[in-house]
Amino acid sequence: MKQSISYGLAAMGWLAGPAMAQGARMELISLAFEEGGSIPSVYTCDGKDISPSLSWSEAPAGTKSFALIVDDPDAPRGTWVHWVLWNLPATANELHAGIPIVPRLSNGALQGKNDSGESGYSGPCPPAGTHRYFFKLYALDAILSLKSGATKSQLEAAMKGHVLAHATLMSVYHRV
Repeated sequence: MKQSISYGLAAMGWLAGPAMAQGARMELISLAFEEGGSIPSVYTCDGKDISPSLSWSEAPAGTKSFALIVDDPDAPRGTWVHWVLWNLPATANELHAGIPIVPRLSNGALQGKNDSGESGYSGPCPPAGTHRYFFKLYALDAILSLKSGATKSQLEAAMKGHVLAHATLMSVYHRV
């Protein structure tokens, strides 16, 4: 089930800055679901609510860390944040399924607050209809000085001007 969508820096708008690598492209995939496909229920509130596996390639030279944001723009009250993660080591190229719900991972990466008010991954749980979930990975030219528990907006502010490349993987989920 490998498939992904990747975006160049032109689509990143406000995040692009002087540090961006010209023409940099990354690819983000999951073995759990295809681009545009349904997230299996094991990764949602209807299952075990564990994070899916993700892997990436084509990180540009100069990458010092990675950041990940997972959100749902179809939530009734506006975009709902499901996961905020940063300072993944530059040597990393994957996240295994079931990342622990802890502020700091063993590799030094930090997790922020999702919109459920908790640290770590909170899977899809739409109240009605089919929702889209965007897994957005950023290659950064810095290690961020944010403390664990930061929010998506705090992470985005800290990343501004440090994004070298970006990749997005979109999936959907509909509760039965």
